[in-house]
Formats: sequence, C-alpha cells, structure tokens
Amino acid sequence: MSSIFTKIVRKEIPSYKVHENDKFYAFLDINPLKKGHTLVIPKKHHEKITDMDSKDVGKIFSLVPKIAKAVLIGANADAFSLAQNNGKAAKQIIPHVHIHIIPRYNKKGTVWTKRQIPTYEVLSELAVKIRTALI
Repeated sequence: MSSIFTKIVRKEIPSYKVHENDKFYAFLDINPLKKGHTLVIPKKHHEKITDMDSKDVGKIFSLVPKIAKAVLIGANADAFSLAQNNGKAAKQIIPHVHIHIIPRYNKKGTVWTKRQIPTYEVLSELAVKIRTALI
C-alpha cells in the first residue's frame, strides 16, 4: 500500500525535510497546528504502529527527542506536544505511521484545532533552522 507519505519518502512529492536516515524521515507538516509542527515517519509503509516490528517502534521513538529538541530551537518554541494516532476512529488522517511533534508557545496556548497554512518561504527557512539545530 502507498500513501502520500510514501510518495514524500520516494521524493515524488516535495517536502520540507528536517531529518533523514536509512529508516526514518522527518519533515514539516504543511498544514501545521503551530509553527514548526513536524512529522516523523518510518520510510517503510505501516498503517498503524501495531503493524511495525517492536524494534523499529523503539528506534522511531528514540529519534523523537533529538528532533523535538531541534524543533524547539529552530521554531523558538517554549514546549512541545507529541501525538500518534492509529486508525480512523483515532483521527488518523494519513494511513501511514507518523508521530507529530507540535511546538507550543506560552503566549499562544494549546489549541489543537487551529491550522495554519504557511508560505513556501516560511517553511523553507524553518526547515533550515531545525536541520541546523540537529547538528
């Protein structure tokens, strides 16, 4: 099965990459809840986390703190939330495992429903800032 995320991994659809290794890919959400909203996905397609090998689940979650720290720095955020949904009833929109790293800002609160559509320039600049913070 293929998803939009599989197409992103294959470079068939452009993305604002912040990290990539042999098994995982992290990129900015193009319809973010907050500035810097980042998704971490396995390159291999799995619809739900229960479909993944437990070692790979551990590997993807061990990568999250490193990326989250870079998101905090790059997006100048005060904190972050993590989200990971499995199945339609859990509001999983894309049927490919993904972990949301959602930056939080003291002055903006923690509203989950407000989405923003940033410009290409804003996303490109932010991806560079986060990638730089990973080094």
